[in-house]
Amino acid sequence: MKDLIFKGAGIALITPFTEDGINFEELGRIIDDQIAHGTDAIVITGTTGESATMSDEEHRAAIKFAVDHVKKRIPVIAGTGSNETRYAIELSKYAESVGADALLIVTPYYNKATQKGLVAHYKAIAKSVSLPIILYDVPSRTGLGIALESYIELAKVPNIVAVKEANGDLSKILRLRAACGDDLAIYSGNDDQILPILSLGGVGVISVLSNVAPQVTHDMCQAFFDGKVKEAERLQVEYTDLIDALFCEVNPIPAKTAMGLLGYKVGPLRMPLSEMEEGHKEQLKTALKRHGLLK
Repeated sequence: MKDLIFKGAGIALITPFTEDGINFEELGRIIDDQIAHGTDAIVITGTTGESATMSDEEHRAAIKFAVDHVKKRIPVIAGTGSNETRYAIELSKYAESVGADALLIVTPYYNKATQKGLVAHYKAIAKSVSLPIILYDVPSRTGLGIALESYIELAKVPNIVAVKEANGDLSKILRLRAACGDDLAIYSGNDDQILPILSLGGVGVISVLSNVAPQVTHDMCQAFFDGKVKEAERLQVEYTDLIDALFCEVNPIPAKTAMGLLGYKVGPLRMPLSEMEEGHKEQLKTALKRHGLLK
């Protein structure tokens, strides 16, 4: 079995912005609050962090800030994926040079590589660094899924250790688990499938829900690991309404809106993301109030 980067609930962290950059003071506050409430790993500059609209300078600065601020209290995983292999390699090398603990690398978007090209892409990045790598399969956003045969091939690479699965297909995840076993750990990429994926041998979640309910997300995973399956089930079911509200518009619009409602200085969404529709915002407020997160 390859070494686990973390077990439990990692947060797919939003990025607080000002009108002209990153609000590092507020980013530090959010990170500290997450650690204080049980979060097991920080994922910085992922898609929830609006990395697609960050400049290269901002992307690098956010990674370095998170590493320096966390100070090894929990693992920091840097999102360094790109649709250009060369740039993904450069960014991955940078993340390693400043002390990131691992990398999260989404499949190339728009290009829609063949599976042969996809495997070559990941192998080239893995060869360029020594850090452990989490593959990220989210075909609804990238237009490209990772085929089972590709997983089998990539699992042979020593530092490709895990996958964040957000394809929504539990049957595929079952077959991935059967084919790769412990050579490729599985993290849920969907908050409504945390418990189902844990039951198939998953080791945790990289979570949007954790932005607003870090302790609950951690506790759901920990309850399952402790054999308290009914308690884990209760939390998964109980928070369905909040999970639905956090995905009633494209991520991270609701998550960032929710963090603003909870008093964090998240700043603006970057275009082409737009402000949340009022009806959806009311749905979000109702869910936050129901769970005692918003008065």
